[in-house]
Amino acid sequence: MKKNFFNCTLLLMLAAFFLVNQSFSQSPTDENERLEALTQQLENLRHRFDRLEKLNEDLLWFQMVGDVAFIDKVYITGPPNPHIENPTAMGADNPIKFWNYVFIPKNIDPEKKYPLLVFPHGGVHGDFTTYYQHIIREMMVQGYIVVAPEYRGSTGYGKTQYERIDYGGLENEDVYAARNWMIDNYEFVDKNRVGIIGWSHGGMIALMNIFDHPKDYQVAFAGVPVSDLISRMGYQTQDYRDLYSADYHIGKTTYEDVEEYKRRSPAWNAHKFQNTPLLIHTNTNDDDVNVLEVEHMIKSLKAENKKFEYEIYQEVEGGHSFDRIDTQTGQEIRVKIYKFLAQYLNPPKPISTVKELKKAAYRF
Repeated sequence: MKKNFFNCTLLLMLAAFFLVNQSFSQSPTDENERLEALTQQLENLRHRFDRLEKLNEDLLWFQMVGDVAFIDKVYITGPPNPHIENPTAMGADNPIKFWNYVFIPKNIDPEKKYPLLVFPHGGVHGDFTTYYQHIIREMMVQGYIVVAPEYRGSTGYGKTQYERIDYGGLENEDVYAARNWMIDNYEFVDKNRVGIIGWSHGGMIALMNIFDHPKDYQVAFAGVPVSDLISRMGYQTQDYRDLYSADYHIGKTTYEDVEEYKRRSPAWNAHKFQNTPLLIHTNTNDDDVNVLEVEHMIKSLKAENKKFEYEIYQEVEGGHSFDRIDTQTGQEIRVKIYKFLAQYLNPPKPISTVKELKKAAYRF
């Protein structure tokens, strides 16, 4: 596997060298035109590298959790792409297609019913990687079925899918479609025991899903969730803001359309929250999702007299990743999360101690 990965990488590097030489050997009459052509070629090449990296991640999933889980990738549909310039063009109203990881514990009895966890990844143009390998192992041992949607905008599936991003918009419906597909296609998935869990951007999607589909989830966990895009644009860098202003993305700055950014922000949609059991975690030294965003989310829910649980952790090591990494503290906090989920999903073998978690995740 490593040899094939190295050979593919070498071929792509040679292709990049060829493209650069070709671009400059053609000698376009205009210097800017030549630079633009080269930039486009390198951009296309970057997406090819991302595809290669994703293929390698797929193999790693089997290597890292294949002993405890049946693993599959399924190709399903979500709502049509809203960014098509000509909405009357042929195929403009076709649903978009996207991949989903499915993890099923190897020791299940297909004649019984099991709880489902919907697990959207984080990141702007992120993807579901083996960064979560220990967490998936922990979920498998407890008896959860897991679906991890690679919703529109995810990296590793080419430029077209990358530019279908709809941050805070129809990506939420892609994740909901993954939930529905699992229930429709696996008889051993219990439609009455479905939870959604996510961190960062995934936490934001978890919140928006229970806001928009409150009857279809029995519990939710949102870790360090992106909550207020307006304040986020204020404290992030210009390069980050430019991601959202791209033509294929929101396409406007907050100054140009503040209402659109509010529409896509959980903190400005707290009134939609009903009674889904919800746990929110944040960390005061988070260097990605500043605690002020999550505090706004918490205050908004309180202002609407909503019932939920939350914890603001103080300067816990790991910052943005404090409860996902392999520290003792991170493991202790994950036990808390699993205990919360288990109250409403009743998994066959719930984790209730760090010792049980370590055996599940690290084998010993």
